[in-house]
Amino acid sequence: MKKNVGSQLALYPTPATIIGAMNGDKPTWTLVAHVGIIGHDRVLVSLAASHFINHVIRENQRLSINIVDENILPQADYSGSVSGAKTDKSNLFGYETGEAGTPIIKKSPLVMECTVVDEYHSSGFESFICTISNTYVEEEHLDETGKINYHTLKPVLFEFPTYEYLKTGEVIGKCLSFKDGESI
Repeated sequence: MKKNVGSQLALYPTPATIIGAMNGDKPTWTLVAHVGIIGHDRVLVSLAASHFINHVIRENQRLSINIVDENILPQADYSGSVSGAKTDKSNLFGYETGEAGTPIIKKSPLVMECTVVDEYHSSGFESFICTISNTYVEEEHLDETGKINYHTLKPVLFEFPTYEYLKTGEVIGKCLSFKDGESI
């Protein structure tokens, strides 16, 4: 029997990402797990309204979404624990500038450069709706057809209620392969 636990956001875990934006001639970074897909051509990045990086994103209308894997998790975690208004986080990651002018973390296995096309405001949050300008993937994470291979990429997931980072799991089946709703 299910118990009603009230109105709770229960769509976790979500991918841990580092959002990057150029603050003048230096990058600034912050850890964000409130990211999502809102169509085949749009992504959403939701940040607390108090985040320093928000005004930088609004000024440039561009940002990068850098997927976190275990190799960069310590720096990623730190980037979410200090404010860019008080701490210069520009040297936290080695980076290069992407074709669209956003900072791209060199050690991130997958990075999307995005252009902000809309904003949505809710209580205490500012959400940036973006198109994807460019996607950069380490070649070791591409399969023989050039598609991203998430079996090797293994993004870190974040679970909000317990504030824990999780590893991605095993394949349990192929989409649209279960006949007549049969169990595995």
